[in-house]
Amino acid sequence: MYQELNQYAQLLVNYCVSVKKGDKVLVDSTTLAEPLLREVYREILRAGGHPHVRMMMRGQETILMDEAQDHQLSYVSPLYEKAMREFECYIYVRAPYNLRDTQDVDPEKRKIFRNALKPIREQYFRRTGNGEMRRTLCQFPTLANAQEAGMALDYYQDFIFKACKLDQDDPIAAWKALGARQQVIVDKLNSTNTMRYVGPDTDITFSTQGRTWINSDGRTNMPSGEVYTSPVEDSVNGTIRFSYPAIYMGNEVEDVQLTVRDGQVVEWAAARGKDFLDTVFDLPGARRFGEAAIGTNYDINRHTNNILFDEKIGGTIHMAIGQSYAQAGGKNESSIHWDMISDMTQGGRIYADDELIYQDGKFLIEGV
Repeated sequence: MYQELNQYAQLLVNYCVSVKKGDKVLVDSTTLAEPLLREVYREILRAGGHPHVRMMMRGQETILMDEAQDHQLSYVSPLYEKAMREFECYIYVRAPYNLRDTQDVDPEKRKIFRNALKPIREQYFRRTGNGEMRRTLCQFPTLANAQEAGMALDYYQDFIFKACKLDQDDPIAAWKALGARQQVIVDKLNSTNTMRYVGPDTDITFSTQGRTWINSDGRTNMPSGEVYTSPVEDSVNGTIRFSYPAIYMGNEVEDVQLTVRDGQVVEWAAARGKDFLDTVFDLPGARRFGEAAIGTNYDINRHTNNILFDEKIGGTIHMAIGQSYAQAGGKNESSIHWDMISDMTQGGRIYADDELIYQDGKFLIEGV
């Protein structure tokens, strides 16, 4: 496992965020990821950067929510604030102890905590959007995620490594090759203005005029393998059914169906979890879409209840309610960004300016 972790660290440091001499790098995770964090720390030093590592202990967020008074919930770590405003690089390694840790947290306390972080979050989106901060989000295999995926931990570990192309002789070269193929797709999409997703119980259109499709080739998420944009906010119209379960803040919602009119979600239904949808759609900006995307990573071939992987599944689309991407030209602001995924391999079609460019989970564009 050491070899894979060292390759993983090299990929994160030298490809995903491209640490340069003098760069300040914040690394966030939990104590479970210590084997990977050791290698990331080593590689940052070798690249000439200045690593700053934060590791949360088991149950830390729950303890905070249970015990903290309002003034403590409103307190923002000076290191975190400085990093979001000034650091050149940010590596966030997901390594949860318990995926349902904060499910029963008092919503008022969560609101206080979220509001305190709002200015920092806005700074983060601005700096990552304009390239001032290079960031990546990745996964360390933990028992909690393996159980959520319905896999033994050893198999889940292999799944992560394959999804990140760590099973290949030169993972960085493999990601560059994927990026070259995806560039053909984004070049095509950036030459068009309207998109239409069609599938079972789905027929939704949106404009991308003035927006940019982005080639997600592993530099901002690891693993990656998607092309995405932020649709023109008031242009989204139609209906969409998300065939995969959607999880947000430890809450799972199944079979989500949305009706959208002039960019606003006006009706919603779910086979399970509608009460949580009701709560989310009360949040400012949550009824507009911040992202539309197409998954292209065919090494991710199963749903694992982990959005970092699931949204990249080759043969799927996803749309996110809430916060837009500034780098794509999006303007919607929200405290959430919730991706919802739909399978396109069973009759799904995508049209760009009325031209069929995608069918049954595969692009029809020459050169892809």
